[in-house]
Amino acid sequence: MKKETILSFDKEVGFSQFSKDAYKILELKYPKYHKMDSLCKLGILSSHILLLNQEIDADTALVFSNSSSSHDIDLKHKQSMENIVSPAVFVYTLPNIVLGEISIKHKLQSENVFFVEDKFNAELLLDYSETLLNSGKASNVVCGWLELKNDQYDVFLCLVSKNGEIPFTKENLEELYGIENE
Repeated sequence: MKKETILSFDKEVGFSQFSKDAYKILELKYPKYHKMDSLCKLGILSSHILLLNQEIDADTALVFSNSSSSHDIDLKHKQSMENIVSPAVFVYTLPNIVLGEISIKHKLQSENVFFVEDKFNAELLLDYSETLLNSGKASNVVCGWLELKNDQYDVFLCLVSKNGEIPFTKENLEELYGIENE
């Protein structure tokens, strides 16, 4: 991606068009992308942006969450069962598949987990990520929220290490995500 390239997104544009436009703007060259479900595409796009020009180790862990699991592809799978079941659809009916796709693209051989929570839970992300970092199971952690439901998407990812510039706290995660502290 060129340094001067700025991604701006029109909220009125559906996810399908957004993902095509972003893939082109980001100049991704990842043929497998076109066969992925929407949640995986969103994960690949957002992790690509986050990790662009970052040097990360293979033991970088992934700690993600959302509230709808793999709802969109689950509905497509249910609809396909009415006719002919498609293995190409079924393979994506778990939310953690996106973690596998990100791991393959970025050559990660790491711990990963995908939590399904009612809402963004900074404390859970913090606790799990800190455990991985403090135990030495990961040198870095990509953690955050990756939500896609009914063509609406919401992404917040951050790269965390023991030596980060911003202190890794619940309050900072909530502020970065956009939750007002009470």
